[in-house]
Amino acid sequence: MRFRAKIVDLACLNHFSRIVNTIARLAKTCILRLTVCKLYFILSDKVANGGASMWCELSQGNFFDEFQMEGVAAEHNEIYLELVPENLSRALKTAQSAKAVKIKLTNKYCPCLRVAVELPSISGSSRIVTHDIPVGVIPRRMWNDFREPSVPDFDVSIYLPVLKTMKSVVERMKNLSNFIVIEANLNGEMNLKIETDLVSVTTHFKDLGNPPWASEDRCQSSAQGRDLESMAEACIDIKKLQQLLAGQQVNPTKALCNIVCKRIVHFILLHEEVSLQYFIPAVA
Repeated sequence: MRFRAKIVDLACLNHFSRIVNTIARLAKTCILRLTVCKLYFILSDKVANGGASMWCELSQGNFFDEFQMEGVAAEHNEIYLELVPENLSRALKTAQSAKAVKIKLTNKYCPCLRVAVELPSISGSSRIVTHDIPVGVIPRRMWNDFREPSVPDFDVSIYLPVLKTMKSVVERMKNLSNFIVIEANLNGEMNLKIETDLVSVTTHFKDLGNPPWASEDRCQSSAQGRDLESMAEACIDIKKLQQLLAGQQVNPTKALCNIVCKRIVHFILLHEEVSLQYFIPAVA
């Protein structure tokens, strides 16, 4: 089992660093899955137990100048590692003006991802700063626990408002309640609501638009035949939503959410070569 990669392009390096930073804000530990073409960051808290789950995938060719890996076996050419993303994020922060960053899976005293940052120095020679990040190697028999979550049959799919706006609304509401109701319809309208014994606050968004699949025949969603005005809603933990919005450094070109009435809210953030899915289960 071997893995080594190298980033030379500074823009790619900073972009990769921002993605890892976003992941670090969403998950204390996560699984890094490596394949020949892609990297995945996976958080699979069991949704049934009230945990959020995350699936982020990126094409390695858009970030790495060199990328070599050999998986656990020829027919299972993948590697699954458990790591603390905050450690990787910290290591990459030292690389903001680096000439190159090399990442390699090593096993000196324990399995580690070694991040070697080549920094320019005034004398013209390079300095290399090395970070060893401990990782756990996930055995083959457990890989099935980290498959892509299936997208539930949603009642409503809608584009999200500008995330910065949504973030400031949610941050204000967080002081009033631990829970927030998200409701939306197929008419491009979405409301964020807080209801407590003392206060009821609603923020309305309209003309957001619904993704084309929300009404297509091939879509197996329960949105079909649904009255355009009728709202689908789910009440979720406001901290989990705030975490998602506060951690956003990817600046998605498209952001949308699917609501399964009273069951789950599924967020999808897309940015060219990166997609991040985040599932927050509803609370009763």
